[in-house]
Amino acid sequence: MSDRKSLRYSEKRRLGNLGEDIVEMFLVKRGYKIIDRNYLKKWGELDIVAKHNNEVVFFEVKSKVTRENRGGNNMNVSRTVSHDSFTANDFDVKISREMDGSGDEFSPSENVHTPKLKRIYRAIQSYCAEKRVSDNQEWRIDVIIVVIDFLKKEAIINHIENIVID
Repeated sequence: MSDRKSLRYSEKRRLGNLGEDIVEMFLVKRGYKIIDRNYLKKWGELDIVAKHNNEVVFFEVKSKVTRENRGGNNMNVSRTVSHDSFTANDFDVKISREMDGSGDEFSPSENVHTPKLKRIYRAIQSYCAEKRVSDNQEWRIDVIIVVIDFLKKEAIINHIENIVID
């Protein structure tokens, strides 16, 4: 793998970790108990596993930076996202049911598509078997989209509950 691809992955992973940290903090404040993070199998990954009101919730977290943070301001995302620069506590978290309409929003239908959901479902099956989760346990899949604005130190969260697999 070239250094450039490695750097890009590294930036993406650091941004993903920061987004997941922000989401974890958001969920805990709303009464969710975090059970697991980054459960990884060859066929899929579960970003966050939590329990809420006797239901297990499997979260897919999608993180991105605002257009302004990617633009011509010479901001190096890799340096900016490093845990030395920012932590989840540095951000004012805002809740949004819809993105801001700036044309820069994440579309869950495009980013959490059927093949991705099938991989998540396979990971859920493995997780439940490995952790001995009862067949009677209620569970669901939620998607949380995090749009991070480093300049404003804001994170806008869009929580989409109960995603259905076709």
